[in-house]
Amino acid sequence: MVSLTLLSTALMGLLVVATFVAVARIGAQRTAPGADEQDRYAAVTETLSDIAGTPVVWAIGFLVISVGVGAVTLLAVGSFGVPEALAGTLLSIVYAAVGLLLVGFVFLGAYFAARGRGLGNAHGVAAGSFATGLVFLVVIAVQLLVGIVG
Repeated sequence: MVSLTLLSTALMGLLVVATFVAVARIGAQRTAPGADEQDRYAAVTETLSDIAGTPVVWAIGFLVISVGVGAVTLLAVGSFGVPEALAGTLLSIVYAAVGLLLVGFVFLGAYFAARGRGLGNAHGVAAGSFATGLVFLVVIAVQLLVGIVG
């Protein structure tokens, strides 16, 4: 038993040393900011930003999500020969997807509201987290008082 503890300690020590060596090597390979004209990361983020800023992409995304949630809901509650266990699972997936959409709406709404008022990314994340936490607290309070779920 003691030998296993010593072996585990030695392996974890080697892992820590290897991590420090890897970080030191990565830090040594870095170049000064502005040395490259445009690295791959900047090119990819700029392209994704352009795509995300296009209204057509948002419209197509909305349609895909709406049709997908509607189709899975119809498949779950309709009489299409789907087994009962699978229908319950599909309905749970729909509930989870709608819940994630609502949480994303609350978080991103608060985030962009903070960013639109000139605050930084950290302030936006804090506002989004705070708003999402408040929604969770309200849902828990309503669940305890009224019992909306189950």
